[in-house]
Amino acid sequence: MTATSCKEIAEDLLARCLAGHAPDVLPRALAEDACGQALFGIFVEGLADRFEPALCEVYARLFAQAVAHTVPGEDAAALAARYRRVRRPRPLAGDPRKVYVLSRVTLGADVAVTSVLLDAARRRLPDAEIVLAGPAKNGELFAGDPRILHVPVEYRRGSLGERLAAWDDLKALAAAPGCALIDSDSRLTQLGLLPVCGEEDYYLFESRAYGGESDCPLPELAAAWAEETLGVSGAKPWVALAATGPRTDTIAVSLGVGENAAKRLPDPFEEELLRLLAATGMPVCVDAGAGGEEAARVRRAIARSGAVVTTWNGSFAGFASIIASSRLYVGYDSAGQHVAAACGVPLISVFAGFPCPRMFARWRPTGPRTVVVRVDRPAPHATLERVREALGRLVHRRGRE
Repeated sequence: MTATSCKEIAEDLLARCLAGHAPDVLPRALAEDACGQALFGIFVEGLADRFEPALCEVYARLFAQAVAHTVPGEDAAALAARYRRVRRPRPLAGDPRKVYVLSRVTLGADVAVTSVLLDAARRRLPDAEIVLAGPAKNGELFAGDPRILHVPVEYRRGSLGERLAAWDDLKALAAAPGCALIDSDSRLTQLGLLPVCGEEDYYLFESRAYGGESDCPLPELAAAWAEETLGVSGAKPWVALAATGPRTDTIAVSLGVGENAAKRLPDPFEEELLRLLAATGMPVCVDAGAGGEEAARVRRAIARSGAVVTTWNGSFAGFASIIASSRLYVGYDSAGQHVAAACGVPLISVFAGFPCPRMFARWRPTGPRTVVVRVDRPAPHATLERVREALGRLVHRRGRE
């Protein structure tokens, strides 16, 4: 099976599901190792990004077949039936001694969603151990809070079998008595489909369906679910970094798009953006990226802009500390915008590449000094003018106050 064939099969399946004609049987080829990237990158993410409640049932029914094909002894119908039961919110039972909150794996989602659930859990259960289960780099976002423990659970992106490898780790964690598990709609459980503990101890925030047809952003929906489930009102996104400095006049910039090229604007937007920001006279610090093509693109944009900037070449937690102490954050739809919003840092988010309006509504950052530049069509110069206008509101006007 070639990558092209996998892509075509996944695209056809997604199109049928979005049109309301989901098949009864998942194409067997998509469960094979060679089609792992297409299965997740096109089909699974394509369904999830619509935030359409009806598609959650489609996902559960079809993806359960892929799991059953890959893991001996698993029954697709039983997995889907369990999912239908646990997706219904219900109040937390009792006072568990330990609560595992599952990471969403992606950093921005752990700030926008998982941190809200952590906030509610530590307030609802002040005497319990609150444990974030997920990748090490995600745990660094909360390393400054002694109430939040971290247990490393890595998620390997690759074939379906590789992505399911975390399942056994989670089952071992949740096996101890007196535990409860809060699932943030995590990739670790394949969006709640994999059973890791008894249903009575398991609580799923089904972020793709919760909120229904509303345009509420995910932090608000997570807070509403936390109130319904944990009885805690007003939970909010937050980070607790191990080290943060005093507030500076720096503009923190991220041009990262998490390997989703649709989120960025065509050249020469990035170099002109850096030139515009440097013209404010404020120091500009640019995240150098995660390496590979993204880092090379950032270097090119800096060189072509002619702007004098500094770059950050370390961990995301380190860059998050820079964001937290900055006067302004500017970037694409990425983890940085959620850190800025959680820290109350004024921000400009250039938000492009969303497949439907509801995805934009769910993932947009919110706050009193937040400007989201919604990009429906990739027009670099028009978008730059909107950023220039936002700068006038957030930076120049403040300087005259």
